Amino acid sequence: MAKSGERRGVVVVVVMLALPLLLVLLLSADRRVLIASDAQLIRLVTRRGSAAPAHDRLLGGLLADGVDEISCHSRYQSASYRRRAGRQPSRYLVSKLRRHEALQRRCGPGTAAYSHAQEQLRSGKRSHAGAGSPACKYLVSISYRGLGNRILAAASAFLYAVLTDRVLLVDPSNEMDELFCEPFPGTTWVLPPDFPLTSYTNFSIATAESHANMVRNKVISTADVVQELPAFAYIHLDHDATGQDKQFYCDEDQRVLRDIQWLVMRTDSYIVPGLFLVMAFQEELAMLFPEPDTVFHHLGRYLFHPNNHVWGLVARYHDAYLAAAHQKVGIQVRVFGREPNSPELLEQITTCAQKEGLLPELHTAGPPAAITPPPAPPRRSKAVLVTSLKGWYYDQLKSMYWEHATVTGEAVGVHQPSHEEYQHFGAKSHDTKAWAEIYLLSLTDVLVTSSSSTFGYVAQGLGGLTPWVMFKPDNGSVVPNPPCGRDVSMEPCFHAPAFYDCRIKEGADPSKILPQVKHCKDVGWGLKLVVPSNT
Repeated sequence: MAKSGERRGVVVVVVMLALPLLLVLLLSADRRVLIASDAQLIRLVTRRGSAAPAHDRLLGGLLADGVDEISCHSRYQSASYRRRAGRQPSRYLVSKLRRHEALQRRCGPGTAAYSHAQEQLRSGKRSHAGAGSPACKYLVSISYRGLGNRILAAASAFLYAVLTDRVLLVDPSNEMDELFCEPFPGTTWVLPPDFPLTSYTNFSIATAESHANMVRNKVISTADVVQELPAFAYIHLDHDATGQDKQFYCDEDQRVLRDIQWLVMRTDSYIVPGLFLVMAFQEELAMLFPEPDTVFHHLGRYLFHPNNHVWGLVARYHDAYLAAAHQKVGIQVRVFGREPNSPELLEQITTCAQKEGLLPELHTAGPPAAITPPPAPPRRSKAVLVTSLKGWYYDQLKSMYWEHATVTGEAVGVHQPSHEEYQHFGAKSHDTKAWAEIYLLSLTDVLVTSSSSTFGYVAQGLGGLTPWVMFKPDNGSVVPNPPCGRDVSMEPCFHAPAFYDCRIKEGADPSKILPQVKHCKDVGWGLKLVVPSNT
């Protein structure tokens, strides 16, 4: 009897040991992961394919912990909406960001240092170059043009501020203070309304205090001489910047700008590739970004968090229409309001997506099936997110995948959150929808973008996605062959670079100077950061 009891005991132990393994196998078969969001909501997310890593709410240390989550839901929740973890920032970048946050708190609005610097600016008091760099220096970034341009300009200004130890203050016009959460813990990045330079938003290429004009008029000199420095300088790096304005990317000009306490910068471009041309910045940039093609990916995820209203639009739409699909496909169609609907562009979109395996081909020949087949087991599904000012392209794609079966048997759903018909510059409701749609595109798994679109650039960078770019046709009535191509990196394209070698003071192609810079696929004269081929 004792032996029989021992056998029963052994059986019980074996069963008890086997239960956890059985439970793990059952759960792994269904691949269900339980995730608790920062708003204390529990969501059950079905994961198919390879197991996803645990969501890193701080993005590898990119974000500082401890920010009030109620004030900005997206800051820590957004990681749980991405199926792939983003690229990891370098430890040096993480430490640099913490130091810059401390600088923003020490010298930003509301501090004694800021009040003193503001009085210096108001009085127009000049300083001597030999006096050394001020303890607190400032860079004001002017918001300008469409939302994509504004985001890329602010990211560029921030990197320059980090490289030169300046407090970044963003011009609040065009809702820059309303669409995004504050990125710097314990302080603000918004320029206060009592800024002494009341006409700064009207600065232009003709402004007397522009860096180029002051050099031309010998108000300041790039030569290594003792000189008086103005209270501020305006940096004009817009699309119409002259060659002298673009001397900003030369070391001599950076030396004289270094000690000017206030800089005001206007750009509508992603100027980051130009900063890599400044020899004084190159070592620091290499330490910050060992992978050069991740600059906007890291800076964008650090700076741009949708405010709670925009995040609500993103989260509700994603959960309702995109979350359950096996694959999320983003298609960004850049058209202008007065352009007619283009069957050729629609053909380019479908040819590109089907040729690259992003969307399945359709059964278009032969009569429709006479009998509806019985319900089948759950099939693979794709959710297609279309963003465009117009609704026609969405309507056509939706009809195609409703009226015809796919050759792969996949179920395809097509969705478009809004179609504003034309761009409303400076309209809050328009920019709110645009920001929500940019962020939704960044949550897709694969992405097709229109050439030269800053809207698409921001989405691909935030999502860490190297997109397929649709080429501009030479003739608007002919579909390009090939219709699209895989981009060389996920970085935005710099549309207005300087073709100049500061060392020899002659014209030169920057892509021949730096191994981490190449020409863009969508804008032939533009520059894009890439991983050098020899690394």
